[in-house]
Amino acid sequence: MIDLATLATYVAIVFGFVFIPGPATLLTVARATSSGTKVGIATGAGVAAGDIFHTVMAIFGISAIIATSAMLFGIIKYLGAAYLVYLGVRAILEKAPADLAGSALPVPAGKAFRQAILTEVLNPKTALFFLAFLPQFVRPENGSVVLQLTILGVIFVLLGLFSTVVFAVSAGSLGSLLRRNPAVLKWQGKVVGGIYCALGVRLALQQR
Repeated sequence: MIDLATLATYVAIVFGFVFIPGPATLLTVARATSSGTKVGIATGAGVAAGDIFHTVMAIFGISAIIATSAMLFGIIKYLGAAYLVYLGVRAILEKAPADLAGSALPVPAGKAFRQAILTEVLNPKTALFFLAFLPQFVRPENGSVVLQLTILGVIFVLLGLFSTVVFAVSAGSLGSLLRRNPAVLKWQGKVVGGIYCALGVRLALQQR
């Protein structure tokens, strides 16, 4: 079992890390602002599900393949980037409804959840982060390495989910006010799409 000092240090570092705005936060805020708090939370849950996938990958060493294979890293990176740009272009080209009141949300929560999972899973940088970060807090003398990695990964996912929910609730409340403005309705899709495209370009330009 992980000793309390190591666990406290890990939690403090992760807590600070997850509240620094990054791609997952921007995705969540964009969804919450344009489609509501529920969709923002669903996006955050999708990111958390993707992080669970990366935790499992790190635990069983599959991420090491990505770390050592430049070709595989590049393939996954460009797939993820292309998917983000695809979402962005769709958001930019979609015509916003004249009034969201009484109409369906632009993106259903289930769809936002699935898109967030894909976005996070297809980010090789996240895989490498888990592979490099989690082992720093593992002590073989404390017992099963697999159990320690699992605990560390679950803590990271839960804290990450907490942070995205906080951002989603805040952005969703603001978004509900903004969406009553016709000008915002006209431009919100383009702004959200621009964020997605920018994140896609950022991912494509990332180096190992």
